[in-house]
Amino acid sequence: MASRTVSRLVLAAVVVLSALTLVVGQQTAGATSGDASAVFLDGASTDVPPANGTTVIATDSSAVLADEGDTPRTKSELVAFNPDGSTLYYNDTYNRYWDVDPSPEGEYTVLYTASMHLSGEECSATTVCTRNVVERVNLSTGESERLYSRITPHKHSTRWHDVDRVNETRYAVADIYRDRVFVFDSETGLTTWEWDAQQAFSLDSGGEYPRDWTHINDVEVLDDGRLMVSARNQDRVVFLDRKTGLQANWTLGEEDDYETLYEQHNPDYIPESHGGPAVLVGDSENNRVVEYQREGDEWNQTWVWQDSRMQWPRDADRLPNGHTLISDSNGNRVFEINRAGEVVWQIDVAFPYEAERLETGDESEGGESAASLGLPSQTVDDAAAGEETILTRVWLVVRGVVPGSLLNGIVYLVPGWMGPLEAVALLAFVAVGTGWAVLELRWSPYRLDLRTPARLRRK
Repeated sequence: MASRTVSRLVLAAVVVLSALTLVVGQQTAGATSGDASAVFLDGASTDVPPANGTTVIATDSSAVLADEGDTPRTKSELVAFNPDGSTLYYNDTYNRYWDVDPSPEGEYTVLYTASMHLSGEECSATTVCTRNVVERVNLSTGESERLYSRITPHKHSTRWHDVDRVNETRYAVADIYRDRVFVFDSETGLTTWEWDAQQAFSLDSGGEYPRDWTHINDVEVLDDGRLMVSARNQDRVVFLDRKTGLQANWTLGEEDDYETLYEQHNPDYIPESHGGPAVLVGDSENNRVVEYQREGDEWNQTWVWQDSRMQWPRDADRLPNGHTLISDSNGNRVFEINRAGEVVWQIDVAFPYEAERLETGDESEGGESAASLGLPSQTVDDAAAGEETILTRVWLVVRGVVPGSLLNGIVYLVPGWMGPLEAVALLAFVAVGTGWAVLELRWSPYRLDLRTPARLRRK
């Protein structure tokens, strides 16, 4: 009995300490991980450092049970900052903002995709639905134009994440809902080309069909006319010839080969003229940004970057000066690292999906490959060597034990004020609390008889 008393005291201490950590963390608004609140307040920016160019950021939302919320991670925004850090443009009309690209119509014109959740009545349906839009906006004047729009059923995994310009009137869309890539003509509204993922993948691959099978989240039109496509749930990036279809020998990654890619986002192609062929990609569930170089008929990893705060990165762009601009979604920040891998610019922003530097071109089009630049890699162990704190060590232990997809799912759902310490406290509270309840049930002299009628009997 004495051992049980000691065990109860230890378990109670862990539960109470975890609860206190969560309360203090909530009151101090996530001070342990850098303020995870948005840098936007009614369209105005706060504490945005000067940058070498105009920065545009599209943010996602973690709202699950409701379309809107008053916390930073439940609010979705499209925002642009002048080089001096002042706000150039702000819009929070839609429930989700996704890909944003510079558009050739003007110096401050961008093309973006966004999603609006609708009730069944609003879309003349029997269930909730989503309006997906492709729009163009001049950030300096606020003048916008809708190029294309379609309604898809439900919310999750029917929202288009990416569109890329083919020419003056045609655009390629990554269609998550129908597991395809298609090209539409903005003048006629007609679909002029389509590739269906069933042409390449079996239905027993990827996720659950038809609920969220491929999760095609990115498409990029290459200079040679091919399309590069991210099939997230198949853990691979594929290349499409618009006449012949999938180029199997160009595929980067393989399903469940998590050492190569693990549910990636927003791959960027770097052509041979800039030191490629190479692909820079947000390797999301591996919590890293990684680059692969095409050597002969193979893809070889040539660069990787991560630190202890990086959590579910979903975009990385190689800038013409050799720097890399990274959107760290669950890390609640957008930041820029130089050629040495040092952070030289950073803002804390809630749940960013993608970021662009307007003056540097579309995504990584002006940047060189890591191999040609000789960029040094950095792993989380390298980064932690200069952060020898108890918190860092505990967080890295948790990241090493808990599968990436599970941990990122937890971080996705928890409030934005939670940093690594609060996340560890939450895991401890749940795990120890559950374990304690199981032990008390085993130690109890009673047992519950679930037969009808239910009875509580002494063992």
